[in-house]
Amino acid sequence: MSEEETHTRLTAWVRGRVQGVGFRWWTRSRALELGLVGSASNLADGRVEVIAEGSRDHCQRLLSALRSGESPGRVEHVAERWSDPKGGLRGFVER
Repeated sequence: MSEEETHTRLTAWVRGRVQGVGFRWWTRSRALELGLVGSASNLADGRVEVIAEGSRDHCQRLLSALRSGESPGRVEHVAERWSDPKGGLRGFVER
């Protein structure tokens, strides 16, 4: 299996002014364009948690988009964790 075909799970925690500004909707749109499944959720501490599963290449492209400065609001930092996909996800939802 090639690198592009290898499925993975990306969990990213996005810090900054990312709640109440359309950030989760924007993230969902980018993820769907890339064919990823998962979610974007507000956390109580003001961060947004993004979980995405799909090809490693497409997850990396989503991570790059999160860091691009092109999203609504203002991203100050993105922490990431890569792991094996858990499966069971359908579509990409905002929570």
